[in-house]
Amino acid sequence: MKKFVFVYYGQTRPEDIDKEDMKKTMDKWMAWFGTFQDKMVDGGNPFAPGGKSVSANGVKAVDAKPATGYTIIKAKDIDEAAEIAKGCPVIESDGSVQIYEAMPM
Repeated sequence: MKKFVFVYYGQTRPEDIDKEDMKKTMDKWMAWFGTFQDKMVDGGNPFAPGGKSVSANGVKAVDAKPATGYTIIKAKDIDEAAEIAKGCPVIESDGSVQIYEAMPM
C-alpha cells in the first residue's frame, strides 16, 4: 500500500461556525472517516489561519485559497485514494481535496 496525503481547501473554518453547526460538521467528518478507518494513517487536523509561504523571494502570507487541513491514508493507488476523497464533507461546502502520493525515500 502507498501513502497519500489529502489536503483540504474549504470556505468554512471551525472558528466561523456556531457550536451546533460544528457538531453537525464533525459528525459528518467522523462518519466519513469511519468509511476508511482501516486505511487511516493519520487523521490529521485543521490548519490555523494565517499560513506563510517561504521561497527564495522571501516570506509572505498565503493569500490564495489557503489549505484548511490534512489527512494521510494508505491506498493501492491514487485512483483508490480519489474514490475515498469523493466522500469528504468539505466538498459539500464548495471545498476541494487535493491528493498527493507520499514517495518513500
